[in-house]
Amino acid sequence: MQGLYQQVILDHAKERHGFGLAATADAHSHQVNPTCGDEITLQVQLDGGGDGRDGDGIGGSGSGGGDGIGSGSGSGTIRSIGWEGQGCAISQASASLLSDLAPGLTPAELSERIDVFRTAMRSKGTVEPDEELLGDAVVLGGASRYVARVKCAMLAWVAAEEALLQLDAR
Repeated sequence: MQGLYQQVILDHAKERHGFGLAATADAHSHQVNPTCGDEITLQVQLDGGGDGRDGDGIGGSGSGGGDGIGSGSGSGTIRSIGWEGQGCAISQASASLLSDLAPGLTPAELSERIDVFRTAMRSKGTVEPDEELLGDAVVLGGASRYVARVKCAMLAWVAAEEALLQLDAR
């Protein structure tokens, strides 16, 4: 099974789903892993939000805060997550898998999945990722046994979490 998971990670790192930024976005975040240099810019598009991807730049709101996710104007459903970045296969695959998972979810539902993913990643392999909630992203569960790789796997999810906070602050 581990070999299959490794192949899924390599496939997503090579064929990056959701790769590319839109001219505008409902929210965005830029994150860098200072340990290894992995970097990502991630955008969230809600149904009825910004236009399609054309690579012209990043729109959306500025840095946000907020005490909870899903109670503000960002409570519609997520149409897409777009991203650009560079880094290791795990960080790239993680962003790709997240962009497959998010469409159709509400910000609150995605926030719940981010929490579940974070718990699994911080467990050092003692908590199995929940396939019902995380879908194919469960393949990243093996990274939780390697402390240096946890930040790589989490990078896109942290960016998504910050973007969701921006939606809630609107």
